[in-house]
Amino acid sequence: MYFQQDLLRGKSALVTGGGTGICRGIALALAGVGCDVAITSRKREHLEPTVDELRRTGVRAIGATSDVRDPAAVEAVIADTVGAIGGIDILVNGAAGNFVCLAESLSANGFGTVVDIDLKGTFNVSKAALPELKKRRGVVLNISATLQLLGTVGQSHASAAKAGVDALTRALAAEWGPYGIRVNGLAPGPVGDTEGVRRLTTPASRLKIEEQCPLGRLATIDEVASAALFLCSDAASFVHGVVLVIDGGLWLRSARAIATD
Repeated sequence: MYFQQDLLRGKSALVTGGGTGICRGIALALAGVGCDVAITSRKREHLEPTVDELRRTGVRAIGATSDVRDPAAVEAVIADTVGAIGGIDILVNGAAGNFVCLAESLSANGFGTVVDIDLKGTFNVSKAALPELKKRRGVVLNISATLQLLGTVGQSHASAAKAGVDALTRALAAEWGPYGIRVNGLAPGPVGDTEGVRRLTTPASRLKIEEQCPLGRLATIDEVASAALFLCSDAASFVHGVVLVIDGGLWLRSARAIATD
């Protein structure tokens, strides 16, 4: 841990997709520096173990099942979060969906589902949380990716969605800055020990990623979470409208190698 343990003491955060993967790591990192945390997922079984772990750090924590594609469900989660942990100082939009499929084989429904979860879900939650964020001059952190920075085979749907998230980040930063709300994005490359890497790559393609990456390896969840803590803290008090890439420089060399068969 690179941060003081009371860095975010007295703050409250909502992390969508916080039951698993990168966003679970971010939720735990927030709790580790004193922040109360609410997490959401579409599946209850993804929430309960993480909520237990969050509470063991000594903070208040809740888990709520919700589909970020449903504005009414999102409004209910915001109300539950405010009731349980007092408000929302930090919003981390991390709920996402993805799979490998070449564009020529991709259905309109498959394309739309990923856009609905990643992009429209980020908008739905951000808009619903705005009244609370205004009260507290809060922080929004949108979890993006590096797929859209170069052409990535089998990822037209996710690339389009994440490009939209990056554009939304900049637009909200321009609109919400006058409210004292900072809006930034975090764009991880391949992160080891995540379901995404397990599903989207093969052992051979992971080796290729490591060979192409200037730092010679995949990121860890803890490294992504540390970057998130920085952007959510007052250490980044004048960082606004930025999408921070954390991939060891991989995107500078090539599109990522993703398994397509």
